[in-house]
Amino acid sequence: MANLDQLVQELSFKAVRSSGAGGQHVNKTSSKIILSLDLENSQAFSEEEKSRVLKKLSSRLTNAGELILESQGSRSQHRNKEEAISRLLDIIKDALKKPKPRKKTRPTKASKLKRLREKKIRSEKKGNRQKPSV
Repeated sequence: MANLDQLVQELSFKAVRSSGAGGQHVNKTSSKIILSLDLENSQAFSEEEKSRVLKKLSSRLTNAGELILESQGSRSQHRNKEEAISRLLDIIKDALKKPKPRKKTRPTKASKLKRLREKKIRSEKKGNRQKPSV
């Protein structure tokens, strides 16, 4: 598992003004947090973990290999920062999970017979739609 302390140290934060309603308060405070993590150059992962994370999160990464998250749910900058960090850790934990190998199974005899019965019924139904041959 990745070194979480080192991972948190590699994060970079930027506070900006939140969008949306909020009156005067939203216009003068920078409570929205933009968190970014450079996964390509991160030292918190082993090479195997890094390749798995980069593959799983490829749709969420920038061209430079950065993962960017925003948090603006709270009016507090500190709460938004904590929320962004916890979301990032959840995303990384999900990406690090190894997929279970698929076990090959064979269809049962009953399922084969059921499929053939349904196929026969469907064939008869379609055959009944045709004009009778003279």
